[in-house]
Amino acid sequence: MSESPEEKVVVQRGLWYEEFELGVRYVHAPGRTITEADNVLFTTLTMNTQALHLDAAFADSLPPFNQRLVNSMFTLSTLVGLSVTQLTQGTIVGNLGFSDIAFPKPLFHGDTMYAETVVTDKRESKSRPGEGIVTFAHTARNQHGDIVATASRKTMVRKKPT
Repeated sequence: MSESPEEKVVVQRGLWYEEFELGVRYVHAPGRTITEADNVLFTTLTMNTQALHLDAAFADSLPPFNQRLVNSMFTLSTLVGLSVTQLTQGTIVGNLGFSDIAFPKPLFHGDTMYAETVVTDKRESKSRPGEGIVTFAHTARNQHGDIVATASRKTMVRKKPT
């Protein structure tokens, strides 16, 4: 696509390594309302046969929640996914690892997840010129503001092309 002299074009992308600042908190929008179909599809696609995700009669009979829980791996995946357009779309090389993953409260069908991310560390790659390592602290909350997931994610991110 060519740009005319009077037309300005903005292409959506994540941030280059140089644009990340330690301690900055990114609040991601929009949130994501989790449906029963989301939970059942993810759970069956990943071969997770846990009855707490699939069997309503079983889950409804078990305290303390007495209802099906959203698969925690779906929660984690959605938490990271909510950050992509703002932080890493087209600028990430790859994920290097996850740590400190926690699910303090469950998500249920119909809950809406909101996510935010803080940049906790960054350094230039020692082995790959043109790239840097950025560490994110991701937090997910439900519609009531309760924290439902946290995770630290280390990524390899491209530097801005020269």
